[in-house]
Amino acid sequence: MAKETDASLMGMSRANYMRLLAFFLAPAVIVYSVFSIYPLLATIFNSLYLRQTDGSYIFNGVGNFGTLLTDTTWSVSFWNAMKNNFIFFLIHMCVQNPIGIALAALLSLPQLKFRAAYRTLIFMPTMLSVVIIGFTWQLILSPLWGISKMLLQSVGLGALFAPWLGQESTALITVSLISVWQFVGIPMILIYTALLAIPDELVDAATVDGLNQFQTFFFVKLPLIIPAIGLVSVLTFVNNFNAFDLIYAMKGALAGPNYSSDIMGTLFYRTFFGNQLQLGDASMGSTIATMMFLIILVGVMVYLFVIQRRIQRYSF
Repeated sequence: MAKETDASLMGMSRANYMRLLAFFLAPAVIVYSVFSIYPLLATIFNSLYLRQTDGSYIFNGVGNFGTLLTDTTWSVSFWNAMKNNFIFFLIHMCVQNPIGIALAALLSLPQLKFRAAYRTLIFMPTMLSVVIIGFTWQLILSPLWGISKMLLQSVGLGALFAPWLGQESTALITVSLISVWQFVGIPMILIYTALLAIPDELVDAATVDGLNQFQTFFFVKLPLIIPAIGLVSVLTFVNNFNAFDLIYAMKGALAGPNYSSDIMGTLFYRTFFGNQLQLGDASMGSTIATMMFLIILVGVMVYLFVIQRRIQRYSF
C-alpha cells in the first residue's frame, strides 16, 4: 500500500502536487494567520503610534519604546515588571525543572510500584484551572482562616508562618512556588518520556559494570536527555514570560502589594485595558507586548543558535 501511494505521488505532476499540498495546508495556515500572525503584526504596528489627548493617534516610530525604557512615568513600572519576571523565571528554572527531573528519574525506576498513579497525581494540578488553583491557595495561606498556620504549628514550626501573600518581600516568591507546584508535571512528563526512550541495553551494561541507580542516572541517562532538558528550559522561558493568569487570579491586575508581584503580563493588561487607577492606552500596551515578544524571541534565538548547536555537537 505504501509503495502504491509513493508511486502515485511520483507520477503526479508538480502543479497537481502543489495544489494538493495547498489544499491540506490551507486550513492550518489560515487559522494560524488569523489568530497568531495578524495579531502579532497588528500589535507591532500599533506600537509605532502615539495616542493624543483627544483620542487620536499619530505615527511615532520607535518613540514609544524610548518612552517605555527611559521616561520615569513608564520605565519604573516596566523595569520592575521585567525584574520580577526574571525572578519568576529563575525560580521555575531552579526549582521546578530540577524537581521535574528528579520525579521523572524516580518514576522511571522499574521496581517502583504504582508509578501510573503517582504520575497522574503529580500531573493533575496542571489540568486544573488557574482560578481554582489561585483561590484554593489563597484560602490555604490566609492568616485568618487558612490551614497552613495550623499545619506548621502541629509540627512545631508555627513561628515560621507569615502572611506570605501580603508582604512585598514574599508575595512574588510565594506565587512563583505555587506556579511551580501546579506546572511541575510538565517537565516531569517530558523528561520521563525521554528517559523511557533510552535503550535498555545501555542501562543493563551500566549495571553489569557495577553502577548503582544514582550513578547510572548521572553518568548514563542524564547525558542522553540533555536535549530534552534544553527543550524544557526554553519552554519554561517562553511560558514564564507569557505568564499572566495565576498572578491575576491571586493578586489582581495591580499585582500587589505595591506592585511587588507585577510581571510583564499584568503590566501589559493594566496598560492596554486600563484599571481603576489609569485609562487604557492601546499604543503603550502594544509597546509592552512587543517588548515581551522581543525578549522571548531573543531568548529562543540564543537557545537555537548557541545552546542547541552545542547540544547537537555534544550528542553527535
